[in-house]
Amino acid sequence: MKYKSVKFSISVSSSTSGVDLETCRDLLAALLGDIGFESFEDTEDGLIGYVPDDIFDTVKLEEVLSFFPLPDVSVTYVINDVEDRDWNVVWEEEGFPPIIIGHDCVIHDNKHIPSEHYPIDLTIEASQSFGTGTHATTRMIVSELLHQDLSGKRVLDCGCGTGILSLLAKKAGAEDVVAYDIDEWCVRNIRHNMEINGVEGIDVLLGDSSVLSHVSGLFDYVLANINRNVLLEDMPHFKEVLNTGGQLILSGFYEQDAPMLIQSASSIGLRLSRSVLSGDWCMLVFSTSSSV
Repeated sequence: MKYKSVKFSISVSSSTSGVDLETCRDLLAALLGDIGFESFEDTEDGLIGYVPDDIFDTVKLEEVLSFFPLPDVSVTYVINDVEDRDWNVVWEEEGFPPIIIGHDCVIHDNKHIPSEHYPIDLTIEASQSFGTGTHATTRMIVSELLHQDLSGKRVLDCGCGTGILSLLAKKAGAEDVVAYDIDEWCVRNIRHNMEINGVEGIDVLLGDSSVLSHVSGLFDYVLANINRNVLLEDMPHFKEVLNTGGQLILSGFYEQDAPMLIQSASSIGLRLSRSVLSGDWCMLVFSTSSSV
């Protein structure tokens, strides 16, 4: 999948009180998520947003910026094309240091082998796809899964990226794992990561939530670390494949987006079990029962 990177420069007037660059970044990222931007990288004076080339719309972008809700804040931007082979080139060349989550899990690449042993050891090829475990949303879901008993369970990983959540679920005892992603590169990457981790039994599919119509059976855990708009659109599909007593674990959005996700989940019969924050990022866990 081809992407565009848009570099946003944010200028805050010295006469504006109570508004800092971080607040502007968070608000801008939330607004850009509404028009399809999938991920962001902070810069010295703003941020870089990444959006699939086929849905990028300059008219919508101009509308978002023209109605930016903070006074005396100016946002300018520069658009660039991003080739698949250039995506996240720093990760490809340098990798990342081991990430330790709790006392039970370490995530690392082949260039940085941990010095200590952990019950769950995940090797993730550091390449263009998202999901090495460095991001707060990934870490929250990993931590949540480490506190669950996945033995013999069936797990669905929506928008799997590198497949880190699928691999964790399988190593934690899940009997059956299904993963899907809209990016063909991600599908290839998760299969590669399965090989280097010696993991089998993950069914990897290419596509969006429509692939669920071809998947039989229900899942005990449905995981989705995706942007807010996709979660809102796909939540009814997640509910359809969630087993009685199962859990839907969502992240990939800001705390300010949580109320609308909770309302949407409630409208289809899911109840909120807990909410977890890491900085401005949020994770929500929903459950269903025989009474739903």
